Amino acid sequence: MATIEMTGIARDPEGFLTDPAQWNENVAETIANEAGITELSPRHWLIVNYMRDTYLSTGQAPSIRALGKESGVQIKELYVLFPKGPAKLAAKIGGIPKPHGCI
Repeated sequence: MATIEMTGIARDPEGFLTDPAQWNENVAETIANEAGITELSPRHWLIVNYMRDTYLSTGQAPSIRALGKESGVQIKELYVLFPKGPAKLAAKIGGIPKPHGCI
């Protein structure tokens, strides 16, 4: 699989990290900036950390429906925080694979 290098961190062609262990907050901020999010607010971090924790404990990223139900952030707000696909973008910023069902 081809990789894109970002400060020595390998990503797949869609920009997702190929190794979640390489993730840190600086990586998250860089990916967010690439996506047009200039600053990660506490609400952004709540979602990013929820996505990451769920993936690391279950092996799967939550769907948008589960994210809205379980994170405490309503789906409408998720789309404000992460335009153009909250689950996919939050997963990317969180350094985890794209959730199943995301295009």
